[in-house]
Order: sequence, then C-alpha cells, then structure tokens
Amino acid sequence: MRVLDVAAVSAWSAACVHSLAVLRPAIDGINVYPVADSDTGSNLLFTMTAARDALAEADPATTAEALAAFAKGAVAAAKGNSGVIMSQVVRGIAESAAARELDGPGLAEALGCADRAATGAVSRPVAGTILTVLHTVAAAVRDATGSLEEVAVEAARVAAEALEETPKQLPVLAVAGVVDAGARGLVAVLDALSGVISGGLTEPEHPLEAHHHHTIDAPTAWEVMYLLDGVDEGSLPGLRKTLSGLGDSVTVAGDGAGAYAVHVHCADIGAALEAGIELGRPRRVRVEPLITPTPVEVGGGIDRSVVAVVHGGQLAELLRAEGVAVLSVPQGSEPTVEEMLGLINEAAGHHVTVLPGGQRLTAAADAAAGHAMAADRDVVVIPCVSPVQVLAALAVHDKDRRTNDDVVAMAEAAAATRRGELRIAQEESLTWVGRAQAGDVVGLVDGEVVSIEPAPASETSLVAAAVGVLNRMLALGGELVTVLTGVDAPVRLPGELADQLRLEHPEVELTSYAGGQSDAVLLMGVE
Repeated sequence: MRVLDVAAVSAWSAACVHSLAVLRPAIDGINVYPVADSDTGSNLLFTMTAARDALAEADPATTAEALAAFAKGAVAAAKGNSGVIMSQVVRGIAESAAARELDGPGLAEALGCADRAATGAVSRPVAGTILTVLHTVAAAVRDATGSLEEVAVEAARVAAEALEETPKQLPVLAVAGVVDAGARGLVAVLDALSGVISGGLTEPEHPLEAHHHHTIDAPTAWEVMYLLDGVDEGSLPGLRKTLSGLGDSVTVAGDGAGAYAVHVHCADIGAALEAGIELGRPRRVRVEPLITPTPVEVGGGIDRSVVAVVHGGQLAELLRAEGVAVLSVPQGSEPTVEEMLGLINEAAGHHVTVLPGGQRLTAAADAAAGHAMAADRDVVVIPCVSPVQVLAALAVHDKDRRTNDDVVAMAEAAAATRRGELRIAQEESLTWVGRAQAGDVVGLVDGEVVSIEPAPASETSLVAAAVGVLNRMLALGGELVTVLTGVDAPVRLPGELADQLRLEHPEVELTSYAGGQSDAVLLMGVE
C-alpha cells in the first residue's frame, strides 16, 4: 500500500513552487481585486516558497513532521488572503497526517480536514472562490477508497472542473470574464501533488483565463497582515468580529503551534493593528495599498446591479431566482459590516442599488453604503420596512431604464406599498384596540395593531384575521395583493385566503409566496 512519505512531501513543496512560478503572470492577470505589485499569483508563490524553505530547514523524520513544518512555514509567511487560505490547506492536511498514514482514504480525509481548516479561518466565505473549489474537491473524494494516486488524480481533476464554474458563482468574475485567481492557484497545488504521486505533472488548460487590466488610483483602503502570538484561542471570534467591522476579506489562521496569521482589507490601519495588540503580540506587520478595479463602463457589460438583504431563507431563494444577489440574515439578527460590504463589492457594475427587507436591515445597509471600503461604488439604499416592499420595488425594476429613473421608480413603488402583518402574540400586551393575550392572532397595518383574534390560532381564525387586515388596506384602493407565508403558516392558508378574497374583492389579484420568516405568520402588501 503506497502512502505519502517525507520524500513525496518535499517533492510536492518543490513542485508547488515551480508550478506557481510558471503560472504567476497568468494568475496575476486574472486577479480581479489586486494589491499594488502583489497580486494573487505573487502572494501564493511567496507563501509556498517560504513554506518549501521552512520544510528544507526542518529536516523532518516523518511525514507528519514534514507536513507540519511545511504548514508552519506557510502560515508564518502567508501573504495576501489567498496565501493565508493556502496555508490553511496545508495545515489541514498536516493535522490529518498526525493521526493516520496518508494512503488513498487518508488523503481523502486530509482534504476534508483542509476544507474545514481553510473555511474556518475565513470570517465570511464567499461562493465562487478558492474555498468553493476546495469544498467541492473534499466532497468529491470524501468516501474514496482507491489508491493514493487515484485519489490525488481525482482531486486535481475535480478542482479543475470546479474552477471553470467559479464565474457562474460570483458576478464580479462573470463581468471580468475570468475564473477565481486563488482557485487557479489551488488547482496548480493539487496538480503538483497529483504529478508528484503519479510521476507525471499535468497542466489542464482553462480557457476562461484572461488578462484583466486595472487603472491604479490613489488607494483608499489597505491590506493589513501580521502574525499574532500569545493570544488566547477563545478570543479569536471577538477578533474576527472586530476586524469584520473594519472591512472585509478577514482571515485569522493558526499554524497549530500557537501563532496566527491575521489578514484584513480595511481603511483604518491603526484600528486593525490595535485589535491585535489588545489580544496578543503582533509581529511581521505588512501593509500594502489595496487597488480596486476600474468599474465596468456602460455598454461594456453589466454597469449596475440590484442586491437585497432579507430575513428568511425561502424569500432569499425567491429573490435569487429573479437574478438578484441576496444576503440572507437569520431572523432577529443584523448583518455584519463585512457581510454588507461583501454583498455590495461583489455585485457587478459601478452602481449598486440595495433593497433591505426591514428597518434594522436598512440601517445596516446605510452604514455599509457610507463605509470607506465601498467608496469606489455608487451605492443607493432604497429604504424598506417589509419584504413586501422589496418585492414591489423589484416588480418595477427595469435594467434597460436609465439608472436614476430606475432607482426613483423602485423607491416610489416601495413607498407606495401598504404593508400588513399577522403575528402570534408571545406575551400579554396592551394595544390601541385592546389587550392581547399570549397566543392571540394580532393584525397590523403599517406597524399599528388593528385587530386581535382570540387564541388559539387556527386556519379559520388566521383567514378571518388576514381578510380583516386586507379589507382595511384595500379601503384606500389597490389592485395587487402580495402575501408571504411564514414558517408557522398552515399549508392551506394561502388557498383559503385566495378563495375568501375572491368573494369579497374579485377585482384584486392575489400572489402568494413562501417567505420563510419566523416572526410573522403572514406578511401582506397592497399596491
């Protein structure tokens, strides 16, 4: 039974450096978000070269020791977001090697460990990046029982195929006509591993590779990197949260021996360093200007995008089906600054219109729109206090209309949509229409309580309450009613409501969707 040994690890480290050196110009050319004089290919080459040198100096006696030295060198020298993630790929494999021999199934298990380590180091994983390709590889070989060579070859093959899917998963890649640069580097590393094990290097061709030219302006943001020693592992979530409030591309990656590589793109260098000083001892600090790409010009592709941030997974899927990039946030919580910046900065085009499905979500979107990390985008937030207003705005969105006219039309549609809700009271409360007890069905129009149906809630009482709310809303006129059902809504409720509304308001069109919200049984909009 063949296993990965010390000689193979050493050969792999050398092959990685050779492959990345050859591919560096191409990888730098497809990088959509470069750092001045230090693009993804350069970062990966620097990181893996340092890792190779650390391995050579360690003179390991076992495979586990060889991989541990390789990983420690990679973490210590990790440069750029891609370098940090790649260091965690090696670290994950190294940790797996400490527990078992790396035969075929062992390598498959190691790639799964690499997937978990790399993803865990990133504050906000993004689809269509190196993490997506790595996860696809780990899933493909998870139950592999073949030989070491078979698993290595399969991993490289799956990675190459997953790479070509990345433009479909991240709009900014599709607009630029490129694959993810970091993922291309991962393919090179897995190709090198496969080549070392099988005895023949392979170099798959990827036709989506293209050179992407950038106009370099004065930097308004920075890539901040440092190693952090003497930090309590329990404080790392707090560090990630602090850094996520400063910018994006946050990674905090350990080397397995107590040191952590910290990486963030932000506008406040001092705050990023202070976050580390409060927890430990920063060293090897590197700061480089972050250069964002020239926005796509009108007529040169997608010049603007509409994005949304909402509560409810089903509602998010509904919006994605309409071609809208969506950030889905758990009910009762707010998105982090990094999450909002990711939604904005990963959208295609210079102009981004944000549709937030609630008051707190609107406040979060406003904060991100004015953030320094979004300075190169023209961001407009259309205030919405309910998801039904988001749907109303999207209903009038026209990508062929002038940008300003389209924003005005969406804003007017959202503002003109009256909103109603049905909620189940969680506790006793005094309202304008009387006292509500826990379990009562409470009807609201534009945030004000207008009706109370005594507990227990039933399909009949919910229909009656919904019709009562809609009658109040339709008294002022309306042609279209949109209903979003919550997770606790009876399955037959939309149909029963449609039948009743047809009898009382035959002139009105009703459209129902599964919203998936947990705080309201029904959300209703009247246009």
